[in-house]
Amino acid sequence: MSNIIVLSITAALIIYAVVSYIYQQRIMKTLSEEKFRAGYRKAQLIDVREPKEFEGGHILGARNIPLSQLKQRKVEIRPDKPVYLYCQNNMRSGRAAQTLKKYGCKEIYNLKGGFKKWGGKIKTKK
Repeated sequence: MSNIIVLSITAALIIYAVVSYIYQQRIMKTLSEEKFRAGYRKAQLIDVREPKEFEGGHILGARNIPLSQLKQRKVEIRPDKPVYLYCQNNMRSGRAAQTLKKYGCKEIYNLKGGFKKWGGKIKTKK
């Protein structure tokens, strides 16, 4: 009996993760570094990593609004302007996109591969 419960819970979690991933891919456009670089200066560039990660290095011009604070700080983001998101490797930016979509943002872009794959200019806190 307990095996059935464990299997049911595991299956539910897997289904939830897959549905969530598919939804994230529908509401945000994942861009190559080249396309991301071409558009982020005319948009709101948001780093959704935690402050320590941000201080360790971030894309020049990015604002740090960690995923953990996004619901409280969403008023800092204009829903009528494009939003370019990135995190370390795309997990958090997908969840951030879901929150921003609920807030009314329509143009949400994500850096393919996240900050780990970024080859452009970065700024670090001295």
